[in-house]
Amino acid sequence: MIYLHIFWAFLISNLLGYGGGPATIPLYQNEVVNHYHWMSASEFGNILAIANALPGPIATKIGGFIGYQVGGPIGAIIGLAATILPSAIAVIILFKFVNLFKDNARVKLMTKSVQPIIAILLGVMAYQFFLTAFEKSGVFHLVLLAVVSYFALIKIKLHPSLLILGALIYGGVFLS
Repeated sequence: MIYLHIFWAFLISNLLGYGGGPATIPLYQNEVVNHYHWMSASEFGNILAIANALPGPIATKIGGFIGYQVGGPIGAIIGLAATILPSAIAVIILFKFVNLFKDNARVKLMTKSVQPIIAILLGVMAYQFFLTAFEKSGVFHLVLLAVVSYFALIKIKLHPSLLILGALIYGGVFLS
């Protein structure tokens, strides 16, 4: 039954996650943390940080990792398949219609209309991660990491994946 739950959680998230990885992350979080209770919001945040630091599509890394954590190697395969399946089917079916509708004003409007919704979902998720970080690590570490992150990204122009890796190391050394 767990394999069906893994498949369903990632299939639904990817069916509804218009726009790819960033749009599906809040949907993954809802399924994994709130619906199935496979992990806490903090654990999901750690997985998200690691998935962001690694190369490749974030959705497949999260699907494979959580599938493995919940259902072992078969769970990883099922999670990965459920992540890829909606896009693969859509590409196969809709490929013939791309040229017919690519300049349609309604299609362009629909695409532009979805972007604020995705931004709000990502904002809510960021706020939840902020609250979790505040509760778990305290004000000092939160402010320190925020200030260092700001200067590293804006002033030094450090690549975000290196910053995430540094924050993971900092958390492992000082917050464990």
